[in-house]
Amino acid sequence: MPTEAAPPKDRTSKVTPPKQVRKPKNAAERKARLGRILTELDRLYPNVTCALHHKNAWQLLVSTILSAQCTDERVNMVTPGLFKKYPTIKDFANASQEELAREIRSTGFFNNKARSVIGAANRVLTEFGGKVPQTMEELLTVPGAARKTANVVLGTWYKIATGVVVDTHVQRISQRLDLTKNGEPVKIEQDLMKLLPQDRWIQFSHQVIHFGRQICVARAPKCGICPLDPLCYAKDKALA
Repeated sequence: MPTEAAPPKDRTSKVTPPKQVRKPKNAAERKARLGRILTELDRLYPNVTCALHHKNAWQLLVSTILSAQCTDERVNMVTPGLFKKYPTIKDFANASQEELAREIRSTGFFNNKARSVIGAANRVLTEFGGKVPQTMEELLTVPGAARKTANVVLGTWYKIATGVVVDTHVQRISQRLDLTKNGEPVKIEQDLMKLLPQDRWIQFSHQVIHFGRQICVARAPKCGICPLDPLCYAKDKALA
């Protein structure tokens, strides 16, 4: 079972104003800056993985579907009872949508999620012999599985790097660190896939998600304890 990475020690230091951070001027400088970012992420979060609790690919798929517009913490509170009540994919396929929706109500959008989970179970059973598929193309045919969900399952469970998970944290921080100019998750993922070595695609997203929860939060980022402060020229840095 994955565990949440421990936050860094709160050693507040003076924040570098964005205008005083030197921006890279060419490809070589951008590559060097990216290398420093990856080194710091490795130092902060050397062994992190997906925070969703799961014991197999199917449980991870269900948990990821439930995590849409919901925190991993909340999903992890719901899934133990859920997987006890529905221990197999077949049990989910035969579930009452109304009853399942009640079970997952606290995750939000429960009717749509219940429909997706039941549809996913039926698809996996009828088209893939009860085994969660291992390719992006096949996973995208499963109800409730868009690219983010597919990347989570492929990367976390199967260790297959077919893309980069782009959730709200990865989107926000990629923009703040000037790793993308785009606002759409699919385009952000394409930018990150071009920038990052493929062997970093899986780990990068896990590291950035933890970083986004603990330091580079959406409101009032903790720039005073951020090791990436000297590299960050985001306009919304918290200087106070």
